Amino acid sequence: MKGLNDDCEHFELFPPGHLYSSKEGGFKRWYNPPWYSESIPSVPYDPLILRKAFENAVIKRLMTDVPFGVLLSGGLDSSLVAAVTVRHLAGTKAAKQWGTQLHSFCVGLEGSSDLKAAKEVANYLGTVHHEFNFIVQDGIDAIEDVIYHIETYDVTTIRASTPMFLMCRKIKALGVKMVISGEGSDEIFGGYLYFHKAPSKEEFHSETCHKIKALHQYDCLRANKATSAWGLEARVPFLDKEFINVAMSIDPEWKMIRSDLGRLEKWVLRNAFEDEENPYLPKHILYRQKEQFSDGVGYSWIDDLKAHAEKHVTDRMMQNANRIYPHNTPTTKEAYYYRMIFERLFPQNSARLTVPGGPSVACSTSKAIEWDSQWSNNLDPSGRAALGVHVSAYDPQLPTSPSPGKGPAKITNKMARVVVVTAPSLTIKT
Repeated sequence: MKGLNDDCEHFELFPPGHLYSSKEGGFKRWYNPPWYSESIPSVPYDPLILRKAFENAVIKRLMTDVPFGVLLSGGLDSSLVAAVTVRHLAGTKAAKQWGTQLHSFCVGLEGSSDLKAAKEVANYLGTVHHEFNFIVQDGIDAIEDVIYHIETYDVTTIRASTPMFLMCRKIKALGVKMVISGEGSDEIFGGYLYFHKAPSKEEFHSETCHKIKALHQYDCLRANKATSAWGLEARVPFLDKEFINVAMSIDPEWKMIRSDLGRLEKWVLRNAFEDEENPYLPKHILYRQKEQFSDGVGYSWIDDLKAHAEKHVTDRMMQNANRIYPHNTPTTKEAYYYRMIFERLFPQNSARLTVPGGPSVACSTSKAIEWDSQWSNNLDPSGRAALGVHVSAYDPQLPTSPSPGKGPAKITNKMARVVVVTAPSLTIKT
């Protein structure tokens, strides 16, 4: 967009999966997979077929003639990408050229959950691990550059893009030119915590379809532009078209989150890679609760962003927000702060129309509020806004954004912290 906004009065998104014909004067969609119609699939779940499809997707992306590595947050998705890459790297042309030891990269505030989990996974897999620490002020200083490069004012995208943007700069400085990343899994398998509230398999499947179709405005936007800003290429095996077709053909009843059956979010994926004889990952990593990237880098990151916005956006400004920004009116001071920066960089009306809006809880669409009305009082894209689901959820009695002069919202532990995963002669408590 930054290449157009100075010279063009009107511009819009080129929709993904489409071609444009000047003769016919419009767009035509060429990408038409079976799942696109959102009809409910009925193929029985086969863990080995799903595992093989993902391994093929990773292997396909090991074709490279440049130094590369994997982004490793220590969560399920990035850990599986790293585990499969390690298994299949030997014998490839890339291994002959760059060596058989995989490089992995992680970013976070000191002591964050992602840094700890990523280090454990890296040690388990034997990767050459690069851990990048940042402080909150580093992120705050980079926000304007992030909004310029990512081209959005969406709150959760900016929260997650900032540490990724800082990490990619350091990765490129090491001489690495390509990274393999785990985007797309949460959309395909219903991994976001608000999917716990899906009332039926039909609603669950429909929502996953909507999430995949919107990826170009959220996680793919972040992964593509946070890397491209530094001349780094990102490859995303979960979004391999053949893998999506396999994963989206599974009867969504198997994807439903069923605590009574011991199925947490993305159970079909976790179960597919559960191998007692030759484990891909430590069991507690394979069954680690979903942690959004903007949360996993350190909870204080989001809390301090809110506190920073509090200093720059007054209550009077918020009262007039619907007059100043009638389209996608910001409802929090943090959103208002990002919007001010965006409008200064991209003042055209066409620019603001490229960014989606609407209420969100834990990276949800508006569906989450339909599925659980109590969440409507706790609107925040952080995973901790998933009250009754996230183990470190916001206190429902407290505001999720700070009140004037009171600092960041308080976090309390409302749920039992012990999750027991059973295996033969093994009990893991996290």
